[in-house]
Amino acid sequence: MTLVDLRKLAIRKRSQIRFSLSNGMQCVINETGVARVPDLKSVPGFNLEEEAAQATQFVVEAVPPEGAKVSAKTKPVTMSRAELIAMNNQAPASVAAHDDHDDE
Repeated sequence: MTLVDLRKLAIRKRSQIRFSLSNGMQCVINETGVARVPDLKSVPGFNLEEEAAQATQFVVEAVPPEGAKVSAKTKPVTMSRAELIAMNNQAPASVAAHDDHDDE
């Protein structure tokens, strides 16, 4: 699972995905697919794609739609890489596959 896969999953599931970096910081991918490292204060000494590939635990938290009343706060769920891959495989692709057909 690459950083791009994580970003796509966050968008499809309208969730925030967090994982720890090897330097102790955390990467947060928001529901729009933007990956950020909030504690980063200067030019990073790491490659975020490589850090995502090495991550073993992820925290997934659903983000309610904008304007929706939040009646019950959803709890963050900690998942392993294998669980996240399984969730990604269950999620429908954002771009539907087109059937082959003849235009007549």
